[in-house]
Amino acid sequence: MTQRTGFARLRAPGLDWVLMLAVIALLVVGTTMVWSTTSSRDLLTGGDSTAYLRKQLVNLAIGGVLLVLVLATDHRWVRILAPVVYLASILGLLLVLVMGSTINGSRSWLSLGGLSVQPAEFAKLAVVIGMALLVAERTEGSWRRSVGSVDVLGMLVIAGVPGALILLQPDLGTMLVLAATVFGVLAVAGAPRRWLGGLLLAGVAAAAVAVSAGLLKAYQVDRFMAFTNPDLDPRGAGYNTEQARIAVGNGGLFGQGLFEGSQTRSGFVPEQHTDFIFTAVGEELGLLGAGLVIALMAIIVWRALAIAAGTDDMFGRVAAAGIACWFGFQAFQNIGMCLGIMPVTGVPLPFVSYGGSSMFAGMLAVGVLQNVALRSGTSLPTRLLSPGRTLAGR
Repeated sequence: MTQRTGFARLRAPGLDWVLMLAVIALLVVGTTMVWSTTSSRDLLTGGDSTAYLRKQLVNLAIGGVLLVLVLATDHRWVRILAPVVYLASILGLLLVLVMGSTINGSRSWLSLGGLSVQPAEFAKLAVVIGMALLVAERTEGSWRRSVGSVDVLGMLVIAGVPGALILLQPDLGTMLVLAATVFGVLAVAGAPRRWLGGLLLAGVAAAAVAVSAGLLKAYQVDRFMAFTNPDLDPRGAGYNTEQARIAVGNGGLFGQGLFEGSQTRSGFVPEQHTDFIFTAVGEELGLLGAGLVIALMAIIVWRALAIAAGTDDMFGRVAAAGIACWFGFQAFQNIGMCLGIMPVTGVPLPFVSYGGSSMFAGMLAVGVLQNVALRSGTSLPTRLLSPGRTLAGR
């Protein structure tokens, strides 16, 4: 198969336009909702109703450039640079612990001049491609095609280092997303079932120990208690969940209209332009608009899984499936906390929430997906799995 190089790859028929159009649609919805949720918040914008709109457009432009750069990069260089990306993410997480800014009880942000960066967002992608590289190097060109215990331990070490640093911040929301992503990568890579079952049991046991031993901070315990019963503390820990439910319920079928949401314009929902932006979608665009956002996220996850199933390259298969797990669980977690079916953990909705770090990491991941799609040489496969083919192997 002839390999396309440079920006000529952008015109290649293997580019997954269904994925691309779904991402673009989400970006349009997200940017519009960021504008709507901030336009009437003078304390947030300093009286400039378009301040956050312009900032998000800049984030979108930078993210687009990153996507194109990854897409135009030769597949071999993506693999070569994987260790560099991983080490850079570790360095970023270490710098956060040393000189990071504490916001909402978590030391997660690194201030670089006038720019705030959240290294944990990039760590998700770094872990996925790091684990994919290890599996590929251990199985490709070898007599064996299965993943053994040594491989699983290596993958857990790759995930464990940034995971431990994220817990020290502490950022439980990102840690939950990372844990779900790692489990998905192990399953896709073909890890033995005894390992998958053992990891599930270990995760449950670790959570029980953390709660019983008092390792969680008071506000984290309060958030969980508010999730189980929002009426327990409606003006405190349960406030976010209660107001989020009211906002979504106000939307009805068709919504109250852009810039017309009563909860949104009154600023009752905290962090509505970031973690709780789905509440604005529900209130202003209604059930139809909220359903559209969920459908677009489902399409992105579907295309990522289809790309994973359509490639014979182990690195690309595991990386694409890992990105699907990342996007899928993070979207479920974010939307779930807005609907009150998941605890409040503070994770953004991919491609919709305001923020540079989340946008950049997500667009880099889409670039990796498109790179893998071009590598596979298949154009817009319409099936998730072809006959006789599974994600874990042939």
